[in-house]
Amino acid sequence: MTQEALFAACAQNFPETLRRLSELVAIPSCSFPGFEARHLEESAQATAAWFRSIGMPEVELLRVEGIPPYVIARDHRAGADKPTLLLYAHHDVQPPMREELWTSPPYAPTVRDGRLYGRGAADDKAGIALHAASIEAWYKANGSLPVNVTVLIEGEEEVGSDNLERFIKGHKELLSADAVVIADLANYDTGVPSLTVSLRGLVAVELELKALERPVHSGVWGGAVPDVISAFCRILSSLTNAHGSIAIEGILDGIIPPTEQEIADWAALPYDRGTFAAQGGIPLEIAPHDGVDLGRKLWRTPALSVNGIQSGTQGKTGNVMMDKAWARVGIRIVPGMDPRRTMELLKNHLLAQVPQGMELTISEESLAPSWGTSIEHPIFAKVRQAMEEGYGKAPVAIGCGASIPFVEAVTEALGGIPALLVGVEDPWCNAHSENESVHLGDLEKAIRSQARLFGLVGEIA
Repeated sequence: MTQEALFAACAQNFPETLRRLSELVAIPSCSFPGFEARHLEESAQATAAWFRSIGMPEVELLRVEGIPPYVIARDHRAGADKPTLLLYAHHDVQPPMREELWTSPPYAPTVRDGRLYGRGAADDKAGIALHAASIEAWYKANGSLPVNVTVLIEGEEEVGSDNLERFIKGHKELLSADAVVIADLANYDTGVPSLTVSLRGLVAVELELKALERPVHSGVWGGAVPDVISAFCRILSSLTNAHGSIAIEGILDGIIPPTEQEIADWAALPYDRGTFAAQGGIPLEIAPHDGVDLGRKLWRTPALSVNGIQSGTQGKTGNVMMDKAWARVGIRIVPGMDPRRTMELLKNHLLAQVPQGMELTISEESLAPSWGTSIEHPIFAKVRQAMEEGYGKAPVAIGCGASIPFVEAVTEALGGIPALLVGVEDPWCNAHSENESVHLGDLEKAIRSQARLFGLVGEIA
């Protein structure tokens, strides 16, 4: 079968793919507490129906008590001598947030200016569309797939995928594969095919510093008793230097440097300093100088942030010395950093800064590992080729500054198989915000790329 015939099948079926995706987006399948669980059941059923409708021979909902159902679809008719790909996405979505800020209602999918708007249109119901449409293209153009595929669609990714590793370990034989394609990532920009090869992890704590038994009058007690807010500011400021780099001793030890290929990919990014500054809301002079500077800072250097700080209430606190203060601190860790070691270094540093007579309570919130992959496995050359042919443009390897803890859990649970992290989000998709959308041109190109990938992987001995 020719590439032209395969891509023609993708194009011919794209209107139906868009219709099916729109039906899925219309289901308010939010997995957060307080939202109706019946919608998660409805979205799982609709997802399963989609895979049945394209002709997959095995489709089922697997249930674990207390969590949304998993959708499993399999086609292993290519035979035992062909590779098997595990295709992942999720059918749950974020809450709609401030509905009055949506141009069109969050669950009324609407096409405007070449984008489909609606909650979950990009994150991650587009991932479901990517898997279904790329499989269907092979059925229509060739009658069968050149590889074996197992599709895994979960319903609790937006609340942490807490049960995914346990589920995979309990169904290892069913989900066994030679590689996993995780369709929940983003392209560097619209029209720029991107393969994510590293993820930052997250080590986070909540802090409470206590200095007094109760708030006291600053005129009566100021100077004689400690000021908890001033002390807290000094403790927090000790975590970084004047340029914002982490100042915790030993925390940078063991970091894995980027490869020459990664640096070359960063240099090839269509990075514009002014655009980045505008997107980030920062002055031009402090934006990364070029793509390599961006890659180093955003994907391969740990970053510490104070996410919140509070003592007293704005507009309701007068001449008083507060008894205690609260803050949340997070460190985005990079490949080579162990989350437990990082946590201990952070806690030891904080405790060493506490003034005499004060008490610091540290509550651990997150120990999400970072992740990185070698791109020497033959499948990475295949995915690059597939992306270039599908998008008509050479792909770039990028990192992701956010954390996706389940990636390592999935790959390790299945024996350390390679993971291909792809997706159709872009900087304009507003995932997790109001007016979420997916670029339809990129969605069709991603479908072509994945369909082509099936053929190229089928050639691997």
